[in-house]
Amino acid sequence: MAEYDRTPVAVPPVETAYRRIVTALPVPESIPVFEKLEQSEPRSMQGQPPIVWDHAEGATVCDRWGNRWIDWSSGVLIANAGHGRPEIGAALKRAIDQGLLASYVFVHEQRGELTAMLQSLAPDPDNYHVFLLSTGSEATENCIKLAKTYALGKHGPQKRVIVTFANAFHGRTLGAQLAGGMAKLKTWIGSDAPDFVQVPFPDGYKNEDTSFELFLATLAEKGIAPEQIAGVMSETYQGVGPDFMPVAYAQQLEAFCRAHDILLIMDEVQAGFGRTGKMFGYEHYGIAPDLIACGKGISSSLPISAVIGRKDIMGLYPPGSMTSTHSASPLPVVSAIENLKLIQNEKLTERAAQLGTILIPELERIQQKHPSVLGCVQGKGLVAGIQVVKPGTKEPNPELAVQINVACYQKGLLMFAPVGIGGECLKIAPPLVIEEAALRESITVFEEAIDEVVGE
Repeated sequence: MAEYDRTPVAVPPVETAYRRIVTALPVPESIPVFEKLEQSEPRSMQGQPPIVWDHAEGATVCDRWGNRWIDWSSGVLIANAGHGRPEIGAALKRAIDQGLLASYVFVHEQRGELTAMLQSLAPDPDNYHVFLLSTGSEATENCIKLAKTYALGKHGPQKRVIVTFANAFHGRTLGAQLAGGMAKLKTWIGSDAPDFVQVPFPDGYKNEDTSFELFLATLAEKGIAPEQIAGVMSETYQGVGPDFMPVAYAQQLEAFCRAHDILLIMDEVQAGFGRTGKMFGYEHYGIAPDLIACGKGISSSLPISAVIGRKDIMGLYPPGSMTSTHSASPLPVVSAIENLKLIQNEKLTERAAQLGTILIPELERIQQKHPSVLGCVQGKGLVAGIQVVKPGTKEPNPELAVQINVACYQKGLLMFAPVGIGGECLKIAPPLVIEEAALRESITVFEEAIDEVVGE
């Protein structure tokens, strides 16, 4: 993760309809906040541009010293329906006034409303159920558990392998990191897990071979037969990019899974709820997953996640044996209900698709201005990324990525710290409510920052 210098620097003032910078950055008065945090929390919680958030609205974030940024982070792809939506706030106030703050898995009425709404989004609603949880990691862990349970019960202990992809990220808990595809995130585990196998992801840039034959050949090289595989799990797009599969590859993967009774799991934690211009990103591929892990944009606010899966799989565990303390907790549930209403009623999915026709071509144009250091552009809808590389190579250049990130921050454009396999990816994910004028302004700011850092 990037490390940001917290020495205040005088920067040119900014005043537009969407941006305002009126202090040195970081704000000198904010430094004690960071210093106080250092006394009580681990340094792992640092590593983002040094802003003390005070309030946020729509597609902008503000501190309490008068600065305002256009937000290209959505938190971390959370605020799909925008920050600070009054409709979500009003629903939360009603729930608080009702006096229902926690419920374990005792039933409350809104739980059934939300599960029915999510069920209606499934590939075949009559044959899918919904299990509510708290975090994306919980959702992906549950998918792994269900896939292995299904395979054990139907085929026996030899069918136990979970196949995932190189460079994948599925969360920070043990099972999620075993399934992940970045070795540096697994060193703490200290041992191999033979039930978890990774194959190359067909992104077309880091791995130029996008053929499904490579998937089959890699499994053969690793000595894994289809009869041993319980499930294949993939992010709909890999967060390090975003990197998408070719449509033909995804459809061949689905056919392979169907032929061998392997559960196809799509991790939609980043991609779901309109982000890519489809309600779920897997819809771009024309496939029907057996299990779908959801999170982040499900509420545009409070922590909640879900697994949407085939009824025969979701029903494997008896009452009381597949639960979580805050499953369907009342406040996150009402926030998710209102969020889904906003996404559907305001046609934010369609809006993301339309704005993506502005964002992606403009990013491609910017990349073509600096092709030696901007390696590639990937994106759909309102999620995109540019790989920053060392001149003339594909080698990650995290230092340059951070310089661009900081230049944006100083101009009133907020991105989270660069991501990717080597900290080289500038990730772009504004709320889906961003006004077209604000999007165009932010693209201009982004281009200015790159031109200044890299050189015209």
